[in-house]
Amino acid sequence: MADSIELEVATPERAMVSEQVTDVQVPGQDGYLGILPGHAPLLSLLGAGALSYAAGGARHFLAVQGGLVEVLSGQVRVLANLAERAEDIDVAKARTDLDVAQKQMYAATTGDASTAALEAVALARARIAAVEGK
Repeated sequence: MADSIELEVATPERAMVSEQVTDVQVPGQDGYLGILPGHAPLLSLLGAGALSYAAGGARHFLAVQGGLVEVLSGQVRVLANLAERAEDIDVAKARTDLDVAQKQMYAATTGDASTAALEAVALARARIAAVEGK
């Protein structure tokens, strides 16, 4: 069994990651998926959260929301609707965005407004988790 797996993370705008990693933690729609070399093939919906991976002796984090994750022999592909590297996130702004989104969520009176507020809350939490390395 190999000791690494190729990770590719991309959004519609750009490629974010393309490197050999020893493990990947991906937020699926129904919870986190831990992926190691030799993992069985898998196709899943991507949730909102902190995607993390180990490469070069360090742990790296990205905030992701929505899309797909595909695991094939020796490869993990994450096609995210949104993705942001932890080091590019302004955590103070993310905390402010979370407060605003939570207020909108509690004030929402229609299904569409409630759904949009829930998505904003999930993204803000994902951004904070990525910065905090959780």
